[in-house]
Amino acid sequence: MIRVQAASYQAISILHGGPNTQLRKTMEFMRDCGVEPKLFDPWNQLKQNDCDIFHLFAANIGTYHLANEIRILGVPLVTSPIFYRLRSPSLLRAALQGTRLVQGVYKAFWSDVAVTADICEWSAHVVPNSRAEADIVSKSLNIRESKMTVVPNGVDERFLNADPSLFKKRYGLENFILNVGHVGHERKNVLSLVKALGGIDHPSVVIGRVVEGEYGRACVAEVKKHKQILLIDGLPNDSDLLASAYAAADTFALPSLFETPGIAALEAGLAGAKIVITPHGGTKEYFGEMAEYVDPRSIESIRHGITTALQKKKDDALREHIRREFLWQRVAEKTANVYKQVLGGR
Repeated sequence: MIRVQAASYQAISILHGGPNTQLRKTMEFMRDCGVEPKLFDPWNQLKQNDCDIFHLFAANIGTYHLANEIRILGVPLVTSPIFYRLRSPSLLRAALQGTRLVQGVYKAFWSDVAVTADICEWSAHVVPNSRAEADIVSKSLNIRESKMTVVPNGVDERFLNADPSLFKKRYGLENFILNVGHVGHERKNVLSLVKALGGIDHPSVVIGRVVEGEYGRACVAEVKKHKQILLIDGLPNDSDLLASAYAAADTFALPSLFETPGIAALEAGLAGAKIVITPHGGTKEYFGEMAEYVDPRSIESIRHGITTALQKKKDDALREHIRREFLWQRVAEKTANVYKQVLGGR
């Protein structure tokens, strides 16, 4: 058995977002792949012989010092960077070069691209979850292609057989427009979505924890203007009510500024919902021609994409595609193969 410890940034369990689901679900299905997974415990000393691989989920300032210590300890590091930017690779590369110049004089200078580049450089292998992410890591951060393997994000098979009746019974709604995510992070673009939904005469549901702040308050205020929109506090990923909401929905809308690729959209698609989503962040690699892509900067584009989806009949094409390609079992297998490759090359 390959012994693997996994970790991410400290706030991951508070945020309840995609990285938390990605880490936990990847590890959950590892035992069937010849891997003995364990969540890293920062309160117990980690020694070099305690694990064969250390898998870090997210390469950012929140994981920087941990990654550095793993490097110093001599344990092979595998990193899922979860890194995507809307800026061009040339601009990001220039930002990285600028940071390196300043660091030559003042070592305490930081930038997010330099932090991510360092962690990826320290890693024995990097596993972006889309070709789009791999390209930006390669072209922006100068990480060689041979050091990377694309391992997609995944989805739990339980959403395939989700029962819509639980949500229908609780809220008296079905065939509605649905969004699931954080309400208050500007990248999720919920304010523009709600404004778009306000112009659609169709029941809509937004499920998400409201993040305290100006943007979150603006989202809530906009929801209150439209009686056809229901805001429900965030539900945990293992909630039966969340799965039921996906199954009861007609269309799932995720017009974020970018997604990598949006685990919630995979869950909704597996439950049978039609998908309206941002084109940015590798989403087209997952959903192909089986989704409506919208310009997240345009409320009119978001509204048009949703109304177009509402007019289409449901079919099983996307559902079957997700079941075939993106279940966590497949993700775990591909990740385990990366571990074997790293250990085989030592």
